[in-house]
Amino acid sequence: MMERLLTLIFFVATMAHAQEKPLKIALLKYNGGGDWYANPTSLTNLIKYCNQNLKTNIDAESATVEAGSLELFNYPFVHMTGHGNVVFSEQELTNLRNFLMGGGFLHADDNYGMDKFIRPQLEKIFLGQKLIELPFSQEIFHQKYDFPRGLPKVHEHDNNPPQAFGLFYEGRLVVLYTYECDLGDGWEDPEVHKDSPEAREKALKMGANLIRYAFTK
Repeated sequence: MMERLLTLIFFVATMAHAQEKPLKIALLKYNGGGDWYANPTSLTNLIKYCNQNLKTNIDAESATVEAGSLELFNYPFVHMTGHGNVVFSEQELTNLRNFLMGGGFLHADDNYGMDKFIRPQLEKIFLGQKLIELPFSQEIFHQKYDFPRGLPKVHEHDNNPPQAFGLFYEGRLVVLYTYECDLGDGWEDPEVHKDSPEAREKALKMGANLIRYAFTK
């Protein structure tokens, strides 16, 4: 019954897109005390960039959705970020699992300080499936824009190279975790972090790759 419901939900979303009705993407609200609301301008700018450069038809205003809500299934792409603790309940893990199995995509972006909390939570979604580091050849780096060396480096953090980790379901990347990268900061309004135009452009191009992958795979 649940599988039929998920199929119907994503079928309706696909038909809406085909009829040129805007899809929405969402920011994930989670428990545990971490600042899920960080980077308030990032998704707005990413949406604008994708609509201009990918010719997508995404609603200019992103939504906010809780991990345990059935509203999660309204959004093909969900982004989460923050600097601190993340806790998913068993009900939320089940909801996230069903969302991903039904065709959804989750991008978790460490905004510095999230790493030790988010990794074990993500690895509970598929009953212990471990995050694996993605090679530079992974197709998410080669969508509209080519990133032959993987993720761009937006902020220094601990001066380590950026890394991308993933969880897969039936061969499809369904969770992307970006670490030592700070894509979300790169999507924000330029005056927020005063990143160079080149750094922001790389971040937005990589974000556009995520959107294209989520919408087409």
